[in-house]
Amino acid sequence: MKQIILGTAGHIDHGKTSLIKALTGIDTDRLKEEKERGITIELGFAHLDLPGGKRLGIVDVPGHEKFVKNMVAGATGIDLVALVIAADEGVMPQTREHLEICKILKVRHGLVVLTKIDMVDDDWIEMVKEDVTEYLSDTFLADAPLVEVSSVSGQGIKELVQVLDELVLEIPERDLGHVFRLPIDRVFTMKGFGTVITGTTVSGKIQTGDEVTVYPKGIDSKIRGIQVHNKEVNEVRAGLRTAVNLQGMERAMMRRGNVLATKDSLRPTYMVDVSLDLLKSAPRKLKNRAKARFHAGTSEIISTVVLLDRDELKPGDECFAQIRLDEPTTVLKGDRYVLRSYSPIQTIGGGEILNALPKKMKRFAKNASSEMELLHKGDLDETIE
Repeated sequence: MKQIILGTAGHIDHGKTSLIKALTGIDTDRLKEEKERGITIELGFAHLDLPGGKRLGIVDVPGHEKFVKNMVAGATGIDLVALVIAADEGVMPQTREHLEICKILKVRHGLVVLTKIDMVDDDWIEMVKEDVTEYLSDTFLADAPLVEVSSVSGQGIKELVQVLDELVLEIPERDLGHVFRLPIDRVFTMKGFGTVITGTTVSGKIQTGDEVTVYPKGIDSKIRGIQVHNKEVNEVRAGLRTAVNLQGMERAMMRRGNVLATKDSLRPTYMVDVSLDLLKSAPRKLKNRAKARFHAGTSEIISTVVLLDRDELKPGDECFAQIRLDEPTTVLKGDRYVLRSYSPIQTIGGGEILNALPKKMKRFAKNASSEMELLHKGDLDETIE
């Protein structure tokens, strides 16, 4: 059965979690604080079997601006996004920020879900739809389906399921040729099982009994058990929400941001060469050696951004840069990353990892930009020569 990962995106209190519950019957808010405050803080997970035989794994992300880093972690590995917009409010700040994060991460498929239509009249809905269509006109969701729903009455839910059933046909199969990698988004202890980690398998495949390593610490272990949507399986492959029981591991040995991968397949690094696009919405120019928050996979690491051919980068511009990290990361060439300002915290840009194990570069070095350009285009042979 082909399985697809759907991620929600959207502003706080726009009905993302209620929508998932109406779709699946699963309440993804599991923390006591989430129940008391009525907001999503941590990532939530559900699944839905579609009429055509595909299964959707669903990642529900928080909409509150304080928890955007959790949203970035949740967006890792998703195949399509449901941009949730409440009909009574329309496009709001985290609608914009979440969509920009999806664009940076190269999410290419999605739909728009207009929620809370039971709270407004038809004329208002039409006005909001016009605003949404205009806002999305130059984004990857410009021609995406827009479905109107009420999670309270159930209106539009059947139509939404049908649209999702059609959308998943457009999504290509994941490439299984790479090493197994699973960026960890949760670590917890289960009575009778021991320590369990969860995440989205972004590449490769793994079987029960296989040897793995937790990076960047380099802790070796063996797969004791695997679950997908609460069912025991012997093998898992790219594109699946995955829970893994690791042999001989304690909860304190791992955390969100670590990567579970095939044994001895990755090398930690404190430095990455990147392409960097500074968003038009960035509040100010990015100066050389600016402190920033580097998000790759499910990790967040404080970093220094070294601009190689200029002293500052203007909003809307792009360049090559070397990002020097305060803690090690484990990424591969071609991975996407998100950059958020150090303080106040805001998404300002991102791009592609061009070299995951670079040498320290001097600014304005003669060949620095040309070498990065070749890496960006994928012409590795010429770079090596």
